[in-house]
Amino acid sequence: MAKNATERFTELFSELEHSAESEQKQKMEELYGLMEEMGKEEFESIFTEELFNCIDKMIEEKKMHLENAVLLLTHIGYCMTLKRTFDCSFSFSSLSNRIEKMIIEENKKKDGKDEYQLVNLCECYLLNCALAPNEFPSICLPCFLKAASKKEEDDESQKEVEMALLSLSNIIYYRCDKELYLDEIKEIIEYHQEHHNLTRLAYQSAWQFLMNEFEYEECLEGVIVNELHFIKEASTEMEELSKCADWKREKKDERGKQIKEEFALIGWLGTLKCYFLNCKMWNEEFVGLIDGISRAFRAAKENNRDISYWCICSFEEAADQNAVKGDDLLKGGAVDFILEEIQQSTLNDEKTIYCLQFFDLIAKKLKGKKKEEMEKEERETSKRKVFDMLEEEGFEDAITSFYEVLNYLKGKRYRKLSLDIYDYLVNV
Repeated sequence: MAKNATERFTELFSELEHSAESEQKQKMEELYGLMEEMGKEEFESIFTEELFNCIDKMIEEKKMHLENAVLLLTHIGYCMTLKRTFDCSFSFSSLSNRIEKMIIEENKKKDGKDEYQLVNLCECYLLNCALAPNEFPSICLPCFLKAASKKEEDDESQKEVEMALLSLSNIIYYRCDKELYLDEIKEIIEYHQEHHNLTRLAYQSAWQFLMNEFEYEECLEGVIVNELHFIKEASTEMEELSKCADWKREKKDERGKQIKEEFALIGWLGTLKCYFLNCKMWNEEFVGLIDGISRAFRAAKENNRDISYWCICSFEEAADQNAVKGDDLLKGGAVDFILEEIQQSTLNDEKTIYCLQFFDLIAKKLKGKKKEEMEKEERETSKRKVFDMLEEEGFEDAITSFYEVLNYLKGKRYRKLSLDIYDYLVNV
């Protein structure tokens, strides 16, 4: 009977401490392939605190060279990020303490600082760690930005840049000083816009980092929209990724590429959700942006429910913002797709909540319960269009079918979910 990926991984990993350094590297290449094969739950079952402690023990007993351990840890973090696995196992391990101390000690060196080693240590740490010490962003930011500024387009350089930017995007929950990053990240993004030197994943990661900081710095909106043309770039990238991604995964030899494309698309949707959450200014390109999300929804809805979920989240966040007009959501196709989605038999609890919340928000927007956003005549026209769509699609029947479980659904989220069916309908 053939062994599954977990069994093969466990067997190979147990052989590492008895292997010479060159043999270790060969076995590690096999381990990388097995990691990419694993599903999310299988992956989480393997990478426990116990496994990270075991790697630490091998380093301590000189059964694994530090360079090999860093390479292995970096690849674990890389796969963890692409599989959207968020676990604190590494953070609680003795290996985490070891890497933390090494980063601090390397950074303190006045002379002979090994910047390449510092970048590698920071990458393997931040790709695996749920929350780094407070001083780490100021240590890691300059390292990652310098590594990401490489202009060479050979495969090795592109991989280094991609890893640096992906690690950079993992610096979250911190307010970083703009002087530490703004000029450099702008230059990286603008250079790519002119020369297309970054991978899709690297480019999305650069934007994700900037968007993480936008949460704390309102003044970044002008830079993001007017100088770096975020809305246009996001729309273009999502359209291209929607076209090229093979959602059915029919080509096993390209599975790694497909996972990266899928992650990049979900990354853009997450970045958009963050943008909608913090944006304050209306933009005439919002319709194109909503249309871009609709295209992604159309490409993924049959074969990738995870991506369709992120599309719904983005629509709902857009509907909640005063900066986005009801007409933007209507013209961009958001209303059509949420109507279609809410009548699917496969809709789960969380998607149901987001769909109902979307209609609750757009109803308030079109009824004028939110900040005035359109002239009265324009708003009345939009309300009539939405109402006609709801009527044609039998939306009232769909809402009625959820009505008895609204109390249950309401308990699944902190945000208020109305129990009145008429709050979800738009009356002219």
